[in-house]
Amino acid sequence: MKAASNRPLKKYTEKRDFSTTPEPPGDRPGDMPEAAANPGPLTFVVQKHWASRLHYDFRLELEGVLVSWALPKGPSYDPAEKRMAVHVEDHPVSYGSFEGTIPKGQYGAGRVIVWDRGHWEPVAPTADARAGMAAGKLVIRLHGDKLAGLWELVRIGKPGDRQESWMLFKKRDAWARPTAEYDVVTALPDSVVDKPLGRIEERQPRIGAGIGAGIGAAAGAGAGAGGTTGATAAVGAAATAHGAAQGATQGVGPRRAADLPGALPAAELPATLAPQLATATEAPPARGEWLYELKLDGYRLLARADAAGRVTLHTRNGHDWTAKLKPLAAAVAACGLRSTWLDGEIVVQRDDGTPDFNALQNAIDSGSSSTRQGSAAITYFLFDLPFCDGHDLRRVPLYARRALLRQRLEARGCPGASKALAKAAATTVPAAAAVAAADGTDGAAPDPLRFSADFAADPASLLESARTLGLEGIIAKRADAPYVSRRSDSWLKLKIGARQELVIGGFTERQGSAREVGSLILGVYDAQGRLEHAGSVGTGWDAAAAARLRERLAPLERREPPFAAGSPDPGRWSRRASGSERWVRPELVAEVRFAGWTPAGHVRHAVFVALREDKPARSVTRERVVDEAALAAMASAMPAAPNIHAARASRLKVTHAERIIDPATGLTKLHLVRYYESIAERLLPHLAGRPVSLVRGPDGITGQLFFQKHDEAGSIPGLMQLAPALWPGHSPLLAVPDADALLAAAQMNVIEFHTWNSTVKKINQPDRVIFDLDPGEGVPWERVREAAMLTRTLLDELGLAAWLKTSGGKGLHVVVPITPSPKFDHDTVKAFSQAAVVHLARTIPSRFVARSGAANRVGKIFVDYLRNGHGATTAAAFSARARPGLGVSMPIAWDELPGLKSAAQWNIATAREHLSFQQADPWAGYFGAKQTLGQAMKVLGLPPLPSSLAKARESR
Repeated sequence: MKAASNRPLKKYTEKRDFSTTPEPPGDRPGDMPEAAANPGPLTFVVQKHWASRLHYDFRLELEGVLVSWALPKGPSYDPAEKRMAVHVEDHPVSYGSFEGTIPKGQYGAGRVIVWDRGHWEPVAPTADARAGMAAGKLVIRLHGDKLAGLWELVRIGKPGDRQESWMLFKKRDAWARPTAEYDVVTALPDSVVDKPLGRIEERQPRIGAGIGAGIGAAAGAGAGAGGTTGATAAVGAAATAHGAAQGATQGVGPRRAADLPGALPAAELPATLAPQLATATEAPPARGEWLYELKLDGYRLLARADAAGRVTLHTRNGHDWTAKLKPLAAAVAACGLRSTWLDGEIVVQRDDGTPDFNALQNAIDSGSSSTRQGSAAITYFLFDLPFCDGHDLRRVPLYARRALLRQRLEARGCPGASKALAKAAATTVPAAAAVAAADGTDGAAPDPLRFSADFAADPASLLESARTLGLEGIIAKRADAPYVSRRSDSWLKLKIGARQELVIGGFTERQGSAREVGSLILGVYDAQGRLEHAGSVGTGWDAAAAARLRERLAPLERREPPFAAGSPDPGRWSRRASGSERWVRPELVAEVRFAGWTPAGHVRHAVFVALREDKPARSVTRERVVDEAALAAMASAMPAAPNIHAARASRLKVTHAERIIDPATGLTKLHLVRYYESIAERLLPHLAGRPVSLVRGPDGITGQLFFQKHDEAGSIPGLMQLAPALWPGHSPLLAVPDADALLAAAQMNVIEFHTWNSTVKKINQPDRVIFDLDPGEGVPWERVREAAMLTRTLLDELGLAAWLKTSGGKGLHVVVPITPSPKFDHDTVKAFSQAAVVHLARTIPSRFVARSGAANRVGKIFVDYLRNGHGATTAAAFSARARPGLGVSMPIAWDELPGLKSAAQWNIATAREHLSFQQADPWAGYFGAKQTLGQAMKVLGLPPLPSSLAKARESR
């Protein structure tokens, strides 16, 4: 622990302006922290803090202060989950009750809630907490509203670092639970001040988990549970894309490079920088905390910004490609970085979003790197930050470097960076390609810079997804590793496809044309640095490409073969005649796709992809590939059917919990069920008493989706079949009566819940009007927000109060509650909404259109009144949407609209977290609103229905 000081809270005080921030004051001159000799039990608190990113602050009372750590991902009851914890400045004990908003411009600006609280005690073998802190190992017992049992803190950084790196993890005891079964962060997201729970040890007692229990076991099993021996970091089935508000890159966003643990002032920015390279492996790592990125098929590129902000671009071999990629250099320069090195990969994406290496090479060769060239546009995926602002960050843990990189992309004003971050994971999935490609507005060029997303996921699922999408594989990076300019085992490459670089050792000429290559003779270097023959390739190019290859190889010709064993045998099935070979110096590298390796070590059914200009021939060795059997073994090791316990639902067995339902984010079926479990209390009032239609996706959002209004077979337990008389001539409608039915529907692959505009009690009398703002092609988001305000203005003039929610897709929903009446049936309400939309279109034709159809609303917004017809439905508030990203239809206040960034700003991974910080319900007055359409219809020139017609409709 830190040495005692006359001002123990000096750092805390210096970082804050107490005339501005509502946080409790620290050790001002003459002040002392709370009495160290506290006669009662030591307190602890976990505060949930949404600053630049969501994180958790774990604080233990000790010697009159709160010793504090920042947890990027929060605590986990799974002993296999080792959670990063950054030791930060001590806080006053009074901080433990702080909830509020830290103002913008202040240190840690954002919203803070008390997520958990209670008391704690140190236990053997580190019963002396001061000694445990000094030694870097502290075993504690927690007695909180959410956390209980034995936990361990272990320092993994150097003592005295500006920000010491620790790990927090659960010890194995009666409270331990696998993440696949229970995630306390997801299950209990709210403030314990706002929603008190009481001690979990009293609510859910565990046998053998009382005070003092398990201490001996902890002492005896400390090595295994503590991670020094036998501990494995088995990654749970739940996958989360970190661009969304979870994952190791979304840790505490540092303000300055100098503040990072391990950052050193750089006397001079290096003129060149060799990149860190990944080591090929056949299996994912079994220990430690790792980040997983998709392996992109492109060129490695490093960007250097000098002290004046001038940018140069360098390949992994150190070649300067600035002149070849001028628009890309300009985009990096626009970020305003100084004395910085960036590391990443450049790719060109196909129309379906997957990387196209040939298109990338053509774009570079032809100088067509302009971001306006459609599929030929080059995108720079940035994944590391070795130097920043004149500081050497190579000793900084990867998770902290990436957090700063992400923050810089947002804060430095890179064009479109914020949108790019939200879409980073989506750019490798076909369904989201159009979104990723359209990053500009009003015809502006799309932003070529992207943050390379990482996933805190099980590698088996990611590998399977990568294979489905035709990608090469994934890259595993140890979260706490430094940056090293060499090949390292802290970066691992897991490939699933037979494709790699091979050295060209010779060629044959095409029969009938000596100016073209007929085949390439290939090799790889072995462990002793000898070039071994690896077969040949004779396809994959056209006549022009064959001529270019022949031209490139001509200056490299030599008399003797470069292979260690001399001239290779053509082989039994080769069409190459022995003696027809032309040997070359082994300097050029070809990327080749092939079916596999023969027992002799030759590629089978090879197809040429391209020359690799960015990789030295000497680095080419035979790469290992994760084969089908290994992938199946990984998948089988995952929990097949974890259990979920909902607050108001029976224990539900979730089958295929690990199935990815949205490849854009890696979100799984388990994430979806957990989301609906956590949101049930808020969602059910919007479903109660209404006919409900379902959108099911058995194979996820990229498979076939089914819109289901009926379920006569009773395939979903708990759903209620309504009386057939409600809709004569149709099968019975459905209702979702409780949380059991809600979760059962999610278990049966229901993604969306849509509701009628009327309740069962008054099925023909709508109790709301929906205005669905549907933007056409080319409409920027600012126009959608403007359209919502214009719609509200019209409704205000008509005397109608309206509430707002995101659609979870592209637009917004303006909802007008009305008192059900026989005078206003579905046809009447639809006529009213149509008249309102026609009025908008006539008044502001440059913004609105009153006719549906994509061709009619190009550049305009169609306010969809058709949602108000009989039997029409709309996605319910808090429902997920079966679209890339799994956005959520979120109720918001009107004053939140100016800051709303998209209609899918929250998804199933972030929506519940957003709500946990919400101070007031933006729809608090919705259900109690009393208003009718009579006066509004008169203003629009629509007379109410004659009473006789209204009665006739009511009797239908």
